[in-house]
Amino acid sequence: MTDIAPAPLTTRLQPLAVLELLKPITWFPPIWAFGCGVVSSGAPLAPRWPTVIAGLVLAGPMVCATSQAVNDWFDRHVDALNEPNRPIPSGRIPGRWGLTIAMIWTVLSLAVATLLGTWGFAAAALGLVLAWAYSAPPIRLKQNGWWGNSAVGLCYEGLPWITAAAIMSAQAPSWQVLLIALLYSLGAHGIMTLNDFKSIAGDRVSGVNSLPVMLGADKAARLACITMALAQFAVLALLVVWSRPAHAAIVAALIAAQLVLMRRLLLRPRELAPWYNGTGVLLYVLGMLVTAFALAGMAA
Repeated sequence: MTDIAPAPLTTRLQPLAVLELLKPITWFPPIWAFGCGVVSSGAPLAPRWPTVIAGLVLAGPMVCATSQAVNDWFDRHVDALNEPNRPIPSGRIPGRWGLTIAMIWTVLSLAVATLLGTWGFAAAALGLVLAWAYSAPPIRLKQNGWWGNSAVGLCYEGLPWITAAAIMSAQAPSWQVLLIALLYSLGAHGIMTLNDFKSIAGDRVSGVNSLPVMLGADKAARLACITMALAQFAVLALLVVWSRPAHAAIVAALIAAQLVLMRRLLLRPRELAPWYNGTGVLLYVLGMLVTAFALAGMAA
């Protein structure tokens, strides 16, 4: 597709348009995962508050915001079909300012990451590499829903969790923390699949092979539900094996509630995917926090 920026409606950058480009609403998942990592470490907060705050800023307003800016720049032609009111296709961020902002935020993210030591910097660098690889050619992982959703799941759930656990304990996370973080990252693949339902038409026209485009809405929704459920059942089994019965019971109840919601979702997946993202996904992330407390108890 021709690399032509949309004709600007203005030549001046609008601060509110920049904030919209960075999408604060999307910062919640990595911030929550970072918080779960903090909890799972079992380390006291008191002497580490500056580090924790820096980590939260890095996870959400920096690295995640960078990924949003990168994605919107390289998706501006797709967004012109799906969501023409977004800052770049609407012209509220004119010229090549979208790309410039993405590059500035990348540099600022790396600068903040230097405050978090080797683990924090390495995780931020990997997250930024994946953010650019997800959206930017020639790699453009989002062209394939299998790879793209895996990268986003890792960046949104696994990396922040592992990073927080590492900087709180000042050492490599335990294998239990690594395993739980990776399982929730795997489950997030399903969440990302449901998120792709909002752009099926534009993705199909633009040649973006999201899973809803490749598999169809019904099969993609079933796959998303199976992926989320299996990851959580694996977590549940581990909690039982690790003798955390109270935490296992809560996670089991959260899974059961999700299964009820999934049953409704599968009746009309294209219509109900946004509804499930606001209901079932909330139960999913609550399970993450419960599991984090279980890990903290094991570390004590």
